[in-house]
Amino acid sequence: MKKFLISAIAILALASCSEKRFHIEGNIANAKDSVVYFENIGLAGPEVLDSAKLGDDGAFSFSGERTEAPEFYRLRINDQIISLCIDSTETVTVKAQWPQMASQYEVSGSDNCLVMKELALKQMSLQQRALQVSRDATLSVDQMNDSLLSMINAYKKDVKANYIFKNPAKPYAYFALFQTMGNMLLFNPRTNRDDIKAFAAVATSWDAFWPEAERGRNLHNIAIEGMKNIRTIDAENSKAIDISKVQATGLIDIALRDNKGQIRRLTDLKGKVVLLDFHLFAMDESPTRILLLRELYNKYHDQGLEIYQVSIDGDEHFWKQQTAALPWISVREERGVNSSTLQLYNVRGIPDFFLIDRDNNIVGRSATMKDVEQDIRRLL
Repeated sequence: MKKFLISAIAILALASCSEKRFHIEGNIANAKDSVVYFENIGLAGPEVLDSAKLGDDGAFSFSGERTEAPEFYRLRINDQIISLCIDSTETVTVKAQWPQMASQYEVSGSDNCLVMKELALKQMSLQQRALQVSRDATLSVDQMNDSLLSMINAYKKDVKANYIFKNPAKPYAYFALFQTMGNMLLFNPRTNRDDIKAFAAVATSWDAFWPEAERGRNLHNIAIEGMKNIRTIDAENSKAIDISKVQATGLIDIALRDNKGQIRRLTDLKGKVVLLDFHLFAMDESPTRILLLRELYNKYHDQGLEIYQVSIDGDEHFWKQQTAALPWISVREERGVNSSTLQLYNVRGIPDFFLIDRDNNIVGRSATMKDVEQDIRRLL
């Protein structure tokens, strides 16, 4: 009996270990004697993890330890590549044909990998069409450039709408951000305002779901750097606050329920520097703005900064989902744009924000501040 118990424990231990691994297997037809490489696509570039010389049936099998966040891999023979993603301990099966392995393959066992195949084929089609245009001798240089730019913009619009903004938390959305044409990134996270919004949307999702992931931190930094390169939020022109509504403290108090059901008063934050933010999570710019606020909060919260964010979203469930992972105070004005809070603060456009000093005095708002971070540092 004792021996049986020891054997059973050993079997359970082995099973437990195997449950923490993922597997990539399949075959590549017509590729006998070729070497297929299994590579991790890390932040520093591709790294070979394993390889196999293919036999008559072209069969291969690789495995690896499950990671805490989604990770990206590829199968490669020469310059033919199949991109894959692993976000669990699944078994992904790939069946391909040589020599068009990159385009002629089937993948099963992972919905993310299926969508990544769609994106890869779309990108190949774009490159082929771009190549045809560049070889068209009937076009002038300006006509060629206009045609190429039109194709790229149409491609990016499609991918943003149907793959990135639609499901920014999906690993394939991350994959889409880094597609290239030649050596050029299709999405420019440095100077293109709309492209930075796409990076910010995915970065916000990684912040929420995989806050410790290196990829997420890197994506976050890319988006923040892009935001610093351009002015992404235009200040709203507004009139001064109605002085008759301001309390002796110099502040209009707000008392609303937060995302945990508790009443939170703005005046209770006396002693802290407060960024009062009026926000709509349903707007396209929301991920970008949340990323900026998170950056400020992470840098200055320990020094005394607090964010009191008032949402005017109509859907309470949606609002709670969006704020579940946010570290600051999140309240909701259920009357939305018709709320007296917006009227009292004379908010004419969303987003809008106010800066409040440690004595509960309003010292500025978005329309009057050129550098909110500098003003926060001054008040701290």
